[in-house]
Amino acid sequence: MAAQTKEAVFAGGCFWCLEGPFDALPGVMQTEAGYTGGQISNPTYEQVSSGTSGHIEAMRVVYDPELTNFEKLLDVFWRNIDPIDAGGQFCDRGPQYRSAVFFADAAEESAARASKARLEEAHGFTIATEILPRSAFYPAEEYHQDYYKKNPLRYHFYRQGCGRDQRLRQLWGAETKVKP
Repeated sequence: MAAQTKEAVFAGGCFWCLEGPFDALPGVMQTEAGYTGGQISNPTYEQVSSGTSGHIEAMRVVYDPELTNFEKLLDVFWRNIDPIDAGGQFCDRGPQYRSAVFFADAAEESAARASKARLEEAHGFTIATEILPRSAFYPAEEYHQDYYKKNPLRYHFYRQGCGRDQRLRQLWGAETKVKP
């Protein structure tokens, strides 16, 4: 284990679909599905998925800053979400599935805002993804952790049925960085 690690938190709709792309990035040591931004401590999946708890499904990424950095995490994040959709992500609709970058300090906030501005300029679209201060992160139930590894067939059917990969290719074309 690295002498020093850092954490980042991102929300991009279904947390199952962000885990694989972050796991594939060299320097990422751990990913954890969970919830952030709501009004109650230790929410359950049922509370969050109802859309009434104020939480967002999110992914905590633990990484070695000697091997990767926040900007590289942002690159993976953007290419695995639909940043122009303010109503959720793909087939998952509602505020609990909206996209967001959560910053821990001024440097991360600046990096996230600069990255967002570059994408808007390069692609000509208005990004709806929020950039918010990090708040308490609550790990999701164990059955949500590494779902794409534990349940590959169900995960594949969910991802295909949700239209995620098709929309990502439409948005990003050759820039698509989809990893199951």
